Amino acid sequence: MDTPTPLRIPGFIDLQVNGFAGVDFSGDALTEESFRHACHTLLARGTAAFLPTLITSGEPRLRRNLTLMVSALKKDATLARHILGFHLEGPFISKEPGAVGAHDPHAVHAPDCAYFDRLNKWSEGHVRLLTLAAELPGAADLARHAVSHGVTVSCGHQLAGIDDLARMAEAGATALTHLGNGMPNLVHRHNNPLLVGLSEERLKILFIPDGHHLPRHVLTVFARAAGPDRLIATSDASPAAGLPPGTYNVLGNIAVLEPDGLLHNPEKQCLVGSSATLFDCMNVLHRLGLFTLDDLLRIGFHNP
Repeated sequence: MDTPTPLRIPGFIDLQVNGFAGVDFSGDALTEESFRHACHTLLARGTAAFLPTLITSGEPRLRRNLTLMVSALKKDATLARHILGFHLEGPFISKEPGAVGAHDPHAVHAPDCAYFDRLNKWSEGHVRLLTLAAELPGAADLARHAVSHGVTVSCGHQLAGIDDLARMAEAGATALTHLGNGMPNLVHRHNNPLLVGLSEERLKILFIPDGHHLPRHVLTVFARAAGPDRLIATSDASPAAGLPPGTYNVLGNIAVLEPDGLLHNPEKQCLVGSSATLFDCMNVLHRLGLFTLDDLLRIGFHNP
């Protein structure tokens, strides 16, 4: 089969960018200058707009980095136009192995509306997306609270069952964060976060089509079971994205970036975000031939 001509549309919207070009948005070394450098570098690589993402961290660091990023946006009109807000991926997630993924389980926090309010205040209302685990006590209350403040709620890094997701959808949650990842390698054959996520049609599916997070047969199932109206591609770009192969400290993990782009923690046997941009991810989807060009625009631009 002929390889399709690569996409040349530099206009995709990425809802999950953890860092870029060696800069960790959740790191204690983040500065306004490094944040601006990473963001401008990413914009030059085919991303039209995005949400800088902070993963599970201690409260002092979240306060520091949210405040810092807001300050950078106030001083840079270009970034203010292209950064649509912030994504908080945690700290209200599962601390269980597999579900916690590359996040620090010691920094995980129970769902807490007052804590969320502090985070949103430090962001000066720039929080646009909140990822939390659906099965946690208080998750639905936090979802309702966040939605009432104009924040989109997505379920992820979880061990949620079908009743958990239904309860969250009724509370106003509308999405699933990187479905098929941030879950244990071994799960129940029927009652597992992947299958129950696919079955809850009220929730959009964020997924990472970088060529490593999900194999082709899973992407084929997503295409058939959910379709382009329900899918949202994200890069999950890590601080190592845009760097050459090597070993890096990524999101608190000693991670190896392989020549083929695979970024993983060999000790934990988990991925540590992606080394791709969303533009790269959309070309992976394009090469697989699962979607039309109109579908790809929906998945990478209109749906997010």
